Amino acid sequence: MKKVLLVFGTRPEAIKMCPLVKELRNDKEIELKVCITGQHKEMLAQVLDAFKICPDYDLAIMKENQSLFDITERVLSGMRDVLHKERPDIVLVHGDTTTSFVSALSSFYLGMPVGHVEAGLRTYDHWSPYPEEFNRQAVGALANLHFAPTNRAKDNLIREGKKEDEIFVTGNTVIDALKTTIRSDYNNEIIEWAKGSRLVLLTAHRRENIGEPLRNMFFAIKNVIDSTKDVKIIYPVHKNPAVRSIADAVFGDEPRVRLEEPMDVVDFHNIMSRSYMVLTDSGGIQEEAPALGKPVLVMRDTTERPEGVEAGTLKLIGTKKDDIEREFKRLLDDRNVYDKMSNADNPYGDGRACIRIAKIIKEFLG
Repeated sequence: MKKVLLVFGTRPEAIKMCPLVKELRNDKEIELKVCITGQHKEMLAQVLDAFKICPDYDLAIMKENQSLFDITERVLSGMRDVLHKERPDIVLVHGDTTTSFVSALSSFYLGMPVGHVEAGLRTYDHWSPYPEEFNRQAVGALANLHFAPTNRAKDNLIREGKKEDEIFVTGNTVIDALKTTIRSDYNNEIIEWAKGSRLVLLTAHRRENIGEPLRNMFFAIKNVIDSTKDVKIIYPVHKNPAVRSIADAVFGDEPRVRLEEPMDVVDFHNIMSRSYMVLTDSGGIQEEAPALGKPVLVMRDTTERPEGVEAGTLKLIGTKKDDIEREFKRLLDDRNVYDKMSNADNPYGDGRACIRIAKIIKEFLG
């Protein structure tokens, strides 16, 4: 029996990897071990609970005010011990986190094959998003199998010199996750609070946006809702104290903005599915929202998910206050623009990515 070690450490990774955990655990020919690093702690636990997954290892690296140096050092030493003990036939990592990069590096140091889920996303700017763009390129340099969510991602990898027979277009596993989390009978007090208004879901926490860009975002949003009386904002605020401080300063006295603790994945996905639109500087939500027919305004200058922009379901609007205010108001006021975005085709797959990935791994392992 072949052994697979699957590693993740943040909430977004967990949402996208838990469906793959379930798929691999159903295969009697694979011995699966799951290691979490705990790069996120409480937010990670929420996702594990939602998918009913108990990891075999928890490195528990998170500490207050941790830096990239802290995360890198603690994941590297923790993974060394897990890899020495388990000796997996392949290590699976996801996307672009420091957990993914350092886990792939640890595997490389010990000569163990690496499979990269959600491979090939690129902005080709190491500072946007930071440090994610470096992380995903570094994992790509180390990986033996590249599970690309789209043909564009595959093309990026081929241009970089990756072997075409090691690249597989699978779709994105987040679409698989939605099949588990979305519920037709879902209700929540937030939905009741928003009745009679258009509910807008906001997420904003990018490291490179903390400071003036984040203040620009929040003041632009506040100006629009002050002039548009049928809009309410739900904002699950990231745990980062710097993000919380700016959110409290701008939105603290605004009755139509609710600052919430980070939601579990079931609440988050179902509230998104009942929202009018999404404002974000995040990554994965750019894939989730299109699958639910929700227009997305991306408050960034670059995106590693251009397929959504080309399909018309995402729009890049930058971080300047006037630009955000104009585009937000336009999407609220112009029904034709809204309908065109909400009816765009989802370019990120059909919800069968995990089945494809599991099959490819088995073939690779013989």
